[in-house]
Amino acid sequence: MSDLMTHAERPDLGDRVDFNVWPAYNTHGDVLNRYWERLYDDFPEFQFVLYDEDEDVVLAEGHTIPCTWDGTPDGLPAGIDGMIELGVALREEGREPNALSAMAIEIRPSAQGGGLSRAMLEGMREIGRRHALGALLAPVRPSWKERYPLTPIERYARWTREDGLPFDPWIRTHVRLGGEILRPEPRSMRISGTVAEWEAWTEMAFPESGEYVFPQGLAPVAVDREEDLGLYFEPNLWMVHRVE
Repeated sequence: MSDLMTHAERPDLGDRVDFNVWPAYNTHGDVLNRYWERLYDDFPEFQFVLYDEDEDVVLAEGHTIPCTWDGTPDGLPAGIDGMIELGVALREEGREPNALSAMAIEIRPSAQGGGLSRAMLEGMREIGRRHALGALLAPVRPSWKERYPLTPIERYARWTREDGLPFDPWIRTHVRLGGEILRPEPRSMRISGTVAEWEAWTEMAFPESGEYVFPQGLAPVAVDREEDLGLYFEPNLWMVHRVE
């Protein structure tokens, strides 16, 4: 039996998250890393885990942040970077949120494939209901986009199967749970680093300046050897779930 427990209720369970599901490069967001720990410190009631008490193990962890949204695609911030900045500013200024945004879902590798992604989305909606927030926004990271890094997210997001459902499995899961596509976000998360750092993160060599496709990247990284800079923008797709 798995229970949804927030960080405010069981802060000790956060220390039990002993798994990492992200590619190495993906843990170095310029903006996200600046604010990430504040999710636990300032928004503990919006961070949660699925905890299996029988097995005494954390199966998954979810991160959300309260925000404001005017209900229009144009009213969304500039990706996940803009969302975390918006949520932090909202709290610092003492303004009231009217929506909730997903930030990340992480599922223990041994528990993947068992439907926990749906349970985590339901958990996020439950958090929204608890706080009377009418919409759950999600800057969705499409799970198969890494197979098509040269295809712009604006085109990829429109791909469908013969049954009319989205081509991408993670987008499809959202749609099946009632999620609506709002708009693509080609520059959702900024990650910069030195050439040496990017070579370590990707286990590749970048002998000259240019754009490179790399393992698990959703888009190419632009390498400038003269400036000693690798610059990557991760694309996402904004979606929304209505919270009753």
